Amino acid sequence: MSVNRCVHVFSRLQRHINTRATLVTAGACRVTSGSNLLLKQHQGNSGVYCRDASSKSSSPKLPDTSLFVPVSLKTDAPADGSVGAELTQPLDKNELLKVLNRFYKRKEMQKLAADHGLDGRLFHQAFVSFRKYVLEVMSLPADLHIILNDICCGAGHIDDIYPYFMRHAKLIFPMLDCMDDLRKISDLRVPANWYPEARAIQRKVIFHAGPTNSGKTYHAIQRYLAAKSGVYCGPLKLLAHEIFEKSNNAGVPCDLVTGEERTFVDPEGRPAGHVACTIEMCSVTTPYEVAVIDEIQMIRDLSRGWAWTRAILGLCAEEIHVCGESAAIDFIRELMYTTGEEVEVHTYQRLTPFSVLDQAVESLDNLRPGDCIVCFSKNDIYSISRQIEVRGLECAVIYGSLPPGTKLSQAKKFNDPDDPCKILVATDAIGMGLNLSIKRIIFNTLVKPNVNEKGEKQMDTISTSQALQIAGRAGRFSSKFKEGEVTTMYRDDLPVLKEILSHAVDPIETAGLHPTAEQIEMFAYHLPDATLSNLVDIFVSLSQVDGLYFVCNIDDFKFLADMIQHIPLNLRSRYVFCTAPINKKQPFVCTSFLKFARQFSRDEPLTFDWVCRHISWPLAAPKNIKDLVHLEAVHDVLDLYLWLSYRFMDMFPDTSSIRQIQRELDDIIQQGVRNITRLIRANDPNIPDPLQIQSNIHGQAGSSRTASNTLNRSRETESSLASRLVRDGLLTPDLLRQLQREWSNDQKQEVRNPRGIGFVDQNKNNKGKKKKKTK
Repeated sequence: MSVNRCVHVFSRLQRHINTRATLVTAGACRVTSGSNLLLKQHQGNSGVYCRDASSKSSSPKLPDTSLFVPVSLKTDAPADGSVGAELTQPLDKNELLKVLNRFYKRKEMQKLAADHGLDGRLFHQAFVSFRKYVLEVMSLPADLHIILNDICCGAGHIDDIYPYFMRHAKLIFPMLDCMDDLRKISDLRVPANWYPEARAIQRKVIFHAGPTNSGKTYHAIQRYLAAKSGVYCGPLKLLAHEIFEKSNNAGVPCDLVTGEERTFVDPEGRPAGHVACTIEMCSVTTPYEVAVIDEIQMIRDLSRGWAWTRAILGLCAEEIHVCGESAAIDFIRELMYTTGEEVEVHTYQRLTPFSVLDQAVESLDNLRPGDCIVCFSKNDIYSISRQIEVRGLECAVIYGSLPPGTKLSQAKKFNDPDDPCKILVATDAIGMGLNLSIKRIIFNTLVKPNVNEKGEKQMDTISTSQALQIAGRAGRFSSKFKEGEVTTMYRDDLPVLKEILSHAVDPIETAGLHPTAEQIEMFAYHLPDATLSNLVDIFVSLSQVDGLYFVCNIDDFKFLADMIQHIPLNLRSRYVFCTAPINKKQPFVCTSFLKFARQFSRDEPLTFDWVCRHISWPLAAPKNIKDLVHLEAVHDVLDLYLWLSYRFMDMFPDTSSIRQIQRELDDIIQQGVRNITRLIRANDPNIPDPLQIQSNIHGQAGSSRTASNTLNRSRETESSLASRLVRDGLLTPDLLRQLQREWSNDQKQEVRNPRGIGFVDQNKNNKGKKKKKTK
């Protein structure tokens, strides 16, 4: 080996060691000074916000390191070759392993690593990778080889390994080197600053507050129609359609913009001065004279709240008219403090009263014209519709997954005074967007499935806000019933309903936020090897919000991201696909989504013929409920096509043809819904009458019965309830059989709950068996 080469290696090694030592010291200084600067910034802004200080802590938010996926490293030979071994000697791997394990146990090294972003989890993963690299690589870099040799010979200190260990850790966890940048990107504490066009004008915010049917939206719309230009932002396509039609009928040209539809009143496609849109589709760059934001209380919605936050902070309108519950007034005032804008409040009272009755319905035999039975599952709608038809009555049905045209058709059928249909069976989908002539709202249950803040599904009693929204549909000002009534199907629910309605609506305290495509792209620049799902997880983990905001639930986004992870798409296209509003509970919709993404990735347009082959068009009228559910899923697939067509026009070119067959499909679904009781009968001709069974149990709960009679009634209830639970996936067949065995073991077990079933605890008699758990 030449003298010149030795001199070159030694000089490079010395420079490398000095640089590492300087970087470690400087890095510690930067962390300290950065924290002080951040603290000063927060202290300077303390007069603007009035939330608790914990939401604006000066220390940076610690990331969830379980989301950090180590990058695989190539074990190529270093440029130095085997210079380290030539300068010293080959390393003894047994001695090397002892040295490395001693380094791992050094508490000082663990603490120093933690100060630079390596918590216990990452420290362990990085060390395992580093140890494997040192022991298995063919030849180590010269500087590392020499340091390890010195330590093995007793000429170096074990702590000298630290700079090389950190170098390796930052290679397998590249986010450690850019953590400050990632924190800046995911800083969501001042979202008002994201909308410079809105901040450039002084907006006037007017809050129209009141309960349902109080005229608050009417007054806002009157101002909207009188303005030179305006935008209406609603939560549903039906509401946007309603304002679109009302505006044009009033002689005010208005366009319609939803996720799946663009309708321009100008034949040449020039935009009108007014536009009615779903709230996610509102423009935050177009100037308007007046903007109307409807149902502002949905700003706290765990999934969609970000759209209301974006609208109220970002709309470029001289006047912002906000409509919603009074419970949102204080929060909107506080939110507007951050923009320096005042809030003017107009309060309205309900135009027609509604009263809570003192008696429950208890039986479908007691139904009257103008009644609406509210359920929270389609299975209950199917069952109750069948029982109403058995009694010789006609009923309309409305639930969330029906196409908008079918909902309007069913609403028209129910509202028509000349139509024999006088009963409505519906979910809480009637709470917004439909004008219905309802005399009496009947809650079939007060328990509704929902998703909590952690994204977990649970069954919970409806809130006061939800109960008022639904109950307020009775006795509408524009209907033939000037006074409304509210009650329950079962007498045990009635005092619960009265208790719910007696409470004030919980005040709104936070607004939703959501990571944007630009923010995720910046994350991907720093973490090019991370998946989209992982990028979003890390973003949420690092995101900082003040007490006014929360990050919306991203489970649906991640579900779609994981589904198409294996498909080669650029990040922007992948992000757009994953924001598509689809029902992930529908297998056919999810399969179609996957096929759309795969076809898109091949750069092959999704033509009308291709879609028709996929959905097997033309489709026949449904013969049973299963067919009807499939047709609803196909309608959702066509919605997905139209939604994507406005984001990728060249790849989804046949929108007019797709829209045409979607209208035809809507007619087919309407035909099926009109004959829904026949479909239910075809699906299961032996459906029992759970309402009558439960009504009998409720009516006889106070009377003295023998234990065997009580058990027989409970068994009837259990039979119908069990079939529903199995259909809903809440009860497995194996568990059902176990419960049936438990019933047979104790014939005299009394019913613990007049509406439930009392089960015998068999665990004491089956100690040797594995205990089964229910969720």
